[in-house]
Amino acid sequence: QVQLVESGGGLVQAGGSLRLSCAASGRTFSSYRTGWFRQAPGKEREFVAAIRRSDSSTDYGDSVKGRFTISRDVAKNTVYLQLNSLQPEDTAVYYCAAQLFNNGNVDTGYYYWGQGTQVTVSS
Repeated sequence: QVQLVESGGGLVQAGGSLRLSCAASGRTFSSYRTGWFRQAPGKEREFVAAIRRSDSSTDYGDSVKGRFTISRDVAKNTVYLQLNSLQPEDTAVYYCAAQLFNNGNVDTGYYYWGQGTQVTVSS
């Protein structure tokens, strides 16, 4: 079992920044990749970013490339998502997720999920 707890969401003006955290506990050594997804009201869940445990290689969704950065602190078992140049269309609930095997960066490929943290960007 892997437990994930997100934090760091909030309300920010357009152009602003936030840093989300995903604290993992449990069998964290067994995870292959940790990712972030987001879901806005009335929309499907969207892949945002992911980081691989073995070598910290990263992947990003097209809509966030160049603005968001995923990183990890191994000692703290925490994955971060730095959100810069935020726009109103970034408003969503952001979820942290973990997968045990390489199942790709689709939400169905991730087995463990956090409760989510709300990010709201005002114009």
